[in-house]
Amino acid sequence: MPYVDRQNRICGFLDIEENESSGKFLRRYFILDTQQGSLVWFMDNPQNLPIGADCVGSLKLTYISKVSDATKLRPKAEFCFVINAGMRKFFLQANDQQDLVDWVNALNKATKITVPKLSDGQQNSENQKALPDVAGPKKQVSYKTEIIGGVPIVTQTQQEGGDGADRAERDAMQRSHSQLPYFLGRPAQEHTVIKSGYCVKQGAVMRNWKRRYFLLEENSMSYFKSDLEKEPLRMIPLKEVHKVQECKQSDIMMRDNLFEVVTTSRTFYIQADSPEEMHSWIKAVSGAIVAQRGPGRSAATMRQARRLSNPCIQRYTSRIGECSSTLLQLCTCLRCVTSCLSLLLPPVRCLYVFFSLFLIHMIIRHLFPC
Repeated sequence: MPYVDRQNRICGFLDIEENESSGKFLRRYFILDTQQGSLVWFMDNPQNLPIGADCVGSLKLTYISKVSDATKLRPKAEFCFVINAGMRKFFLQANDQQDLVDWVNALNKATKITVPKLSDGQQNSENQKALPDVAGPKKQVSYKTEIIGGVPIVTQTQQEGGDGADRAERDAMQRSHSQLPYFLGRPAQEHTVIKSGYCVKQGAVMRNWKRRYFLLEENSMSYFKSDLEKEPLRMIPLKEVHKVQECKQSDIMMRDNLFEVVTTSRTFYIQADSPEEMHSWIKAVSGAIVAQRGPGRSAATMRQARRLSNPCIQRYTSRIGECSSTLLQLCTCLRCVTSCLSLLLPPVRCLYVFFSLFLIHMIIRHLFPC
C-alpha cells in the first residue's frame, strides 16, 4: 500500500516493466514527489541504500497524459496498470487491487492540469494592460494549441516582425523536442524509406540470432539495434546485392519464413515474422534493386558492363581482334608451307622448317610483346 513519508511524498513498492514489451517485471521502490514534479524509482528504499545512490529511473509528471487499469492489456500480469507518457507506455504491477486503485488515483491527481484563478490585484493589472489595446487599433493575432506529453501548449503563430511566424514555429519545434520524455532516436530520413520493421538476423561470427530493426531505402538496406537508435549496426549498399530469395536451407536451420540477401562479401540470413512479411521484404528489396539498376539488369550484367567499359579492357579486346585475324592469315601460310615441304629434299626441307619456325616466333613476339 502506498504511504506518505515525512516529506509529504507518496512511497511504496511496485513491479515495473523497465524494458518495453519484455514481459519481465522487476521490484522497485517508487517515490511520487509532487513538489519536484517527478516520479522516481530505486532498487530499494533509499534509507537502505548507500548515501548518494542514484535512482534506477525517473519520469516527469508533465509527461504523463493518463494512468489507467491495464488488466485487459496484460491479462497475465495481475493488478497491472499503465502510465502513458508521450510515445512510451510504462506497465506497473501493484500488490493487490486496493494498491492498484490507490496508485492510479494518486498519479492521476498529481498529473491533473489545473489553471489557477487570478487574484484581485492580478486581475486589475491585466485589465490595465488591456486598456491600451482597446484605445488603439486592435490587432488580430492567431494562436495554435499543441498537446505535448499530455500538456496543452498554446503558441502564437503571428507576430509584429516580418519573420514572426517563422520564429514562433522554430520556438514551438524546440519546445516540443525539449519536452519529450526521451529522445525518439533517428532524425528525419533524407532518403525515401521503402520499408521498415523488425526481423531476426543471424550473426556473422557467433551464428546466434538477434532481433534487429531493418530499414530499406533507395540505395541501401540498414539494420539497427532498435528503432530508437541513431546509427545503424551495418549498412548494405544495394549495388553489392546479387540476389534476394527465400532461403533453401530453412529446414536445415530450423527457421520458418527465412530469406537470404546475397552480397559480394557475405550472405545475410533474415527471418521474418510471417510468410507474408517474408515475401513482402523480398519483393521490396528486389524492387529497390531493379529501380536502382534499371529493368533487366542483374548484378552479373552490371559487373560485365563495368568491366567492358574499362578503357584498358577495350584496348585489350581490340588488340585480341587484330591478333586473331593475323593468326588466321598465319595459319593459311603454314598450310601452304606444309604442302610445299612434301616436294623438297630432306636437307633442304629441314632448313626450310627452321626458317619457318623462326619467322613464326618473330611474328608472335611482335603481336604479343612481354
